[in-house]
Amino acid sequence: MKTPKQLERYFKGAANHWRIAILAAVANDDGITLEEIADKLGGNFKTISQHTRSLVHAGLLNKKYRGRKVMHSLSPYGNSFLKFMKTF
Repeated sequence: MKTPKQLERYFKGAANHWRIAILAAVANDDGITLEEIADKLGGNFKTISQHTRSLVHAGLLNKKYRGRKVMHSLSPYGNSFLKFMKTF
């Protein structure tokens, strides 16, 4: 069991409709870039960028650099958190 402080980090990390949509988009397309996320969700690039940064900081998303592109994937905690949200 995670500590209350650790759980708080995950819940606050996903506490936004854009962030939830980003988690779902990344789950459907592992290795998706920031540009592809913004296009898929119809959001502003800067807004999506800030939210993905928050998700990475919360430990729910992973980023991997491939040249000039940054590929995003769910972390194990992001995957668990998304499953939890689907059952909620």
